[in-house]
Amino acid sequence: MIEYNEVTKVFGKDVRAVDNVSFKVESGDIVVLLGPSGCGKTTLLRMVNRLESITEGNILVNNQRIADLNEIELRREIGYVIQSNGLFPNMTIEQNVTIVPNLLGWDKEKKEERYQYLMNLVGMDPDDYRKRYPHELSGGQQQRIGVIRALAADPPAMLMDEPFGALDPIIREKVQDEFLAIQRELHKTVLFVSHDINEAIKMGDKIALLRDGKLMQYDTPANILQNPANDFVAQFVGQDRTIKSLSIHYIEDLMKHKQLNETTDQKFSKQVPVNMNLRDALGNILESDEKEVAVTDENQKVIGSIDFSLISQYVSELSQ
Repeated sequence: MIEYNEVTKVFGKDVRAVDNVSFKVESGDIVVLLGPSGCGKTTLLRMVNRLESITEGNILVNNQRIADLNEIELRREIGYVIQSNGLFPNMTIEQNVTIVPNLLGWDKEKKEERYQYLMNLVGMDPDDYRKRYPHELSGGQQQRIGVIRALAADPPAMLMDEPFGALDPIIREKVQDEFLAIQRELHKTVLFVSHDINEAIKMGDKIALLRDGKLMQYDTPANILQNPANDFVAQFVGQDRTIKSLSIHYIEDLMKHKQLNETTDQKFSKQVPVNMNLRDALGNILESDEKEVAVTDENQKVIGSIDFSLISQYVSELSQ
C-alpha cells in the first residue's frame, strides 16, 4: 500500500510541481498517474523511492513514512522501471536480471531459480538469453527484461515511469498484455506513469488524473469515463469516451447483463473469444461481412453471437 498525505513539491522559490496531493494505492492495485506533460506525475512517482525530496506532507509505504526509512534499503524494496529500460549494456541478461538479488546476498541456487522463473514468466528461454547482452535483443525484449529485473527481488511495490512509451504500437500492446498477465499472478502494488488515456484505461485499476500539480480526479477508469469530475477531465478523456469505455468491458460482462444472440448453423466469417473486450469485438464486427461474429468459450465452442446493436444497447444501459 502506498499513501500520499497532502504531498507538495516545490522547485526553486515558487514552482509547485506537486500541489497538496492526497490519495491511497491499495495493495495489489495498479494506479496510473495520468496527465499532460509537466503536470507532476513523474515527480509524484519519484518521491516514493526518494529520488525526489518532499517539500511538504508525507508518503507512506505499508504504513511506514518513507522519511523514516533508509533510502538505499527503501529502493531495494521497490521495483523501478523506466521508459528506456535502464539495462546495463556491459552486463549479460542474467546479470541484469539478478543484480538486486546479488546486492541482497542471495545464494547461487536461489538466484538461478528466480532467474529461471522470471524468464519463463515473460516467455523468454532462460538458457538461450542467459549470456546475451541488451544490444542483442529487440526493444520489446529489452523492456520485458527491464520489467522482470524490477521483479527479481519480489518487491511488494513497483514504480513504472512510462515503461512502454518507446515501443511501437503493436509491440507496446503485446508487452502491456504480458504485464497484465504477470500482474494477475503476482498482485503487485504498482504506480504507473502515462500520458496516454487509452493505456491508462487498459492498465489501471484506478487513475489519478493530474493538472499543474493538482489532482483533478482519482477514480476507476469506468467512473472517470462516465462521470468526469470537471471540464478538464471531460476534455482530457475526449468526446469519444463512450468508445473508450468499451475497452474496460468484456463480452463475458455483456453475457451476464444480456443474453447473446442465439446461434444458427451458419458459418461465421469471424469468431471471437468470450474474454475479448468490447472495443476489439466491435472492430471485428465492423470488419465482418455478416456484421455479426460468433463467440467462443475457452474450449473454442461457439456459445452465441454478437452484433453492433447488442453492444450498443449494453453501452447505452451502462451510461444511464
